Amino acid sequence: MAPPLLLLLLLLPLLAVAAEAVPPTPTARSNPAAAGGGAGAPPVPTPWPEQFHAVMFTNLTESGGRLQLIDLYYDWPRGRNLNLIRNQLSGDPTYDVEWTNGTSYIFDSASCRTIRFPVGVLPPDWLHGAVYLGRETTDGFDCHLWTKVDFVWYYEDVLTHRPVRWNFFNGMQQHVMSFEVGGVLEDSHWQAPSHCFTDNAAAAIATGTDGTSSLLRLARTTAAAVTSAA
Repeated sequence: MAPPLLLLLLLLPLLAVAAEAVPPTPTARSNPAAAGGGAGAPPVPTPWPEQFHAVMFTNLTESGGRLQLIDLYYDWPRGRNLNLIRNQLSGDPTYDVEWTNGTSYIFDSASCRTIRFPVGVLPPDWLHGAVYLGRETTDGFDCHLWTKVDFVWYYEDVLTHRPVRWNFFNGMQQHVMSFEVGGVLEDSHWQAPSHCFTDNAAAAIATGTDGTSSLLRLARTTAAAVTSAA
């Protein structure tokens, strides 16, 4: 599978979008030791494993949304990403299946929506070039903190190098509750149901107003908005 050109389509152009609605930047505590005592290069984010399963607690309340529990399955070798979304006090989960060709299927037991993006799944090194802000304690963990074009603030545990949390310019917060390297989902769970392929199934081209529930979806939505406006 050929990696998409996301670093050009996604990360660099986001500055124009992020500047329209950027919240106060989290301020990390100054810690010269985090950057090698000031003598060496600052830490860089650890690339994501090519396959993992993470359980995410998502807080959308600051942007007018709700709380969610998300099972994230990232599968870079097979060009796919899946978010199994459980909204607070909701019985029917939502599946958000994203493919590297830019197609996403968002469905539950009764409905389906197809969205087509001009970019695919984020590569493992999508944080390459992020700006290091220092060390900060968040969710009880001592973390390195980076920002990428004032779009995302990414917290990584200093000891284990696992992601702990990330915040977005729109107020969305995601907290990593568990992180299983190599965790995969059976192929049968990736298949969109038959009602996604009927004449009545809704289809759309991604825009900046599409609902978002995950890091990868928000990044792809923003990239699509920037690309279409260029």
